[in-house]
Amino acid sequence: METVLWLAHTEPDGSLPKGALEALTAARGEFAGATLIAGLVGHGLENAARQIAGCGAARILGVSGETFVQSRYASDAAAAEALCRAAGAGVVVAPGTSRWLRALPGVAFRLGGRADTHATRISHISGVPAISRWFYRQRMEATLTRTQRPWIILLDPGCYAKYDGAPGAAAVEAVSVAIPETRTSAVGVQSPKAEDQTIRPDARLLFVAGAGWTKKQGDGAAHPEEAEALILGFLRASQASLGSSKSLVDLSGEGQAVLRFMTHLNQVGQTGSTPRHPKGLSTCCHGEEPHVVGWRFVPQRRAVNLDPNCGWARGKADVLYVADAFEVMRRVNALLERT
Repeated sequence: METVLWLAHTEPDGSLPKGALEALTAARGEFAGATLIAGLVGHGLENAARQIAGCGAARILGVSGETFVQSRYASDAAAAEALCRAAGAGVVVAPGTSRWLRALPGVAFRLGGRADTHATRISHISGVPAISRWFYRQRMEATLTRTQRPWIILLDPGCYAKYDGAPGAAAVEAVSVAIPETRTSAVGVQSPKAEDQTIRPDARLLFVAGAGWTKKQGDGAAHPEEAEALILGFLRASQASLGSSKSLVDLSGEGQAVLRFMTHLNQVGQTGSTPRHPKGLSTCCHGEEPHVVGWRFVPQRRAVNLDPNCGWARGKADVLYVADAFEVMRRVNALLERT
């Protein structure tokens, strides 16, 4: 049986991201009988090692230092390459974070292996490891195997339950890395205030706003300022994550009123993200396939739209409320303020 390396980087505070713990569940559960090795990259790896002490890893390897706190291709690739060589693993399972998605394909090239991104499931076909992956804008699912080794598999978040074993004592074997020369340095972090953050991958609810929020309403006028207040008020009260249809984020290029906090990072659908929140609420969206494809992995879907013939009414939402989204969200926000 092959040796499997679970590869993870820590957050700046030393903790492991949720996606890394989900990938650990896959590495432990989908390779029964294989030798599991854990590989950690970051600074102050003791806390991360204690967190995974009970995962059954035969060894916990680590690359530690201030250089590896911030995401940087040169240092990340060097650390991951050193861990892969030290482990001698045939299969490497890693979370599909922006940091690893940028660095690990290059690591696979250095090692003479292969890398597959956006895997959603690991299985076995006649005893051979295989992954599931979506193609053609999430319309077709394929099952892939590789003969090349090492095979680096990057798992999309939300596909496995996160590892939640009891912490304990664990020793980390330090792996030395020749730190490459870099021309960049991290001077600080700029981030929005917590209440201004609109993208929350771990939120229970995805709230999607469509272009109808900026169109003329029943009184013949558009009310983008009120739309902003209603949407932001709901996000702050519910701690939901905000998504958008492409038609809404493209309005700025058409000279129309826009929601100032909305960017293409919020875009959900054919040319946007495919989130995996447990519940979704769509408001003022047309509901056509290019947008709905982004909801494929949301189990419970509801929509609010004044048009009873909206695309959401054709089996794409579990529940469709034929109502004015402005009025609905006013009442919802009022109820949330009371709780």
